[in-house]
Amino acid sequence: MAPLDGILVADFSRVLAGPLAAMLLGDLGADVIKVERPDGGDDTRAWGPPWRDDVSTYYLGLNRNKRSIALDLKDAGDLALARELAARADVLIESFRPGLIGELGLDLDALREVNPGLVTCSVTAFGSGETAAGLPGYDFLLQAMGGLMSVTGSPAGEPVKAGTAVVDLVCGLLAANGIQAALIERASTGVGRHVEVSLMDSALTTLLNQGSAWVAAGVKGRRRGNRHPSIVPYETYATADRPLAIAVGNERIFVRLCEALGLGELPADERFASNEARVAHADELMEAFEAVLRREPAAHWLDVLRAAKVPAGPINGVDEAFALAEELGMEPVAEVDGLPLVTPPLRLDGERPEIRRAPPRLDEHGDELRKWLHVRDDAAVVQERVQQD
Repeated sequence: MAPLDGILVADFSRVLAGPLAAMLLGDLGADVIKVERPDGGDDTRAWGPPWRDDVSTYYLGLNRNKRSIALDLKDAGDLALARELAARADVLIESFRPGLIGELGLDLDALREVNPGLVTCSVTAFGSGETAAGLPGYDFLLQAMGGLMSVTGSPAGEPVKAGTAVVDLVCGLLAANGIQAALIERASTGVGRHVEVSLMDSALTTLLNQGSAWVAAGVKGRRRGNRHPSIVPYETYATADRPLAIAVGNERIFVRLCEALGLGELPADERFASNEARVAHADELMEAFEAVLRREPAAHWLDVLRAAKVPAGPINGVDEAFALAEELGMEPVAEVDGLPLVTPPLRLDGERPEIRRAPPRLDEHGDELRKWLHVRDDAAVVQERVQQD
């Protein structure tokens, strides 16, 4: 059995953070029912190219291990179905603007009166406060407004976003974590909680050491390219053919690195004798390293540095990254019904969770789910039956 077998998740969210959280719960065994608009479904279904068999690969990356039902929450009959689903669910995830889910007839507090054990999760852009209620948000906006772009990019260039939606990613991970904590607590109390996670909170979380530097020391981060603000050497260095990433986290590794490069005298140089000194003289250290590294191609130095137990690696393309994962036996891709999908990103007792279902077509499971919910249009009848049960 998977850890979340028997847990029913009603996923009313869309785009990335909420669907990611629901997918991760599905990977762990939960039965995830994806509720979508009848007119096109989740926005990401249209986010292409690229496509795979006329389906957006963006959508495919976020919706494995789910079933799909299309419901129009402005329709009385469909709304009754949605309420019935919430009455039976263990978890409900939504990413509407603050307050909208109540306006649509799915007030979360009212749902918990019917289903006390329901764990609800709201994914918002800027929180649920009055000032933030009308502010829409997408990952790109939050990377900009949340400070991440200000510390990303070349010192001489413009601020740039990360190559993937990292704020949404962190938000989805936080949501899944909070939901599972609430489920654990419910096992002893019988009562669910409301989990809220915002893209703004997630953006501040992505700042990590940069955020702590500002809060604890008043130091405002800036763009440094690939250079780390607090650790040197911890960046890319030129070789004879391609850049090499070198990450030195302590003095022992630094000594080994210098010896491997034939620069055993550097650790005794007062400019490089401590990490703090190296941060102040990073340009000079780069000059000394690259004078040696440029003599041979990256592949040569990878062999040398790995033999010296120095963390180093090339800047791989996406194709090379997946090839490396395959080479390492990590099985990063699985085929489901002839469709190649990225595998779940964890292992339990050495095994990756099973991909039980390929990402569903819009309303693919609508007929079976409507039959299972078996509800009339009158929502009051639904509530009465649930209370009787």
